Amino acid sequence: QGYLDEQFCQVEDLQDEANPNFAEEVVSLFFKDSTRVMLNFEQAIEKHPKDFARWDTHMQQLKGSCSSIGASRVKNECTSFRNFCGEENAEGSLLLLLCSCTRSFQKVKREHAVLRQKWESYFQLLRQAGPAGTATRPAGK
Repeated sequence: QGYLDEQFCQVEDLQDEANPNFAEEVVSLFFKDSTRVMLNFEQAIEKHPKDFARWDTHMQQLKGSCSSIGASRVKNECTSFRNFCGEENAEGSLLLLLCSCTRSFQKVKREHAVLRQKWESYFQLLRQAGPAGTATRPAGK
């Protein structure tokens, strides 16, 4: 579905018997950090309503986090947002630009929420399945 790229597979590959919940912990940290970045972004919009460079800095930070975890759809929406911010000096209406940026940020938030839901379901299924190989072990061993 394009929500994740191969980077997430690499994160999962780092999981082993010594760190069986590594991927889930990394994802949890990602959501803690990305939620904070988006809150900072919303505060920047309120306090600095025309400071596109400041907005872009927050979005670059979020995009980097998305890249490191493999959250490709959120990352792509961050790129779209940054493209809108890059148009700040282009001819056109400031109001139109603000509306475009606002709509783009709403898409970022929506993709972020959908990804959170999908990851929660994924890790819940993994927990229900139990550790790899336990279903095939003989009873009592």
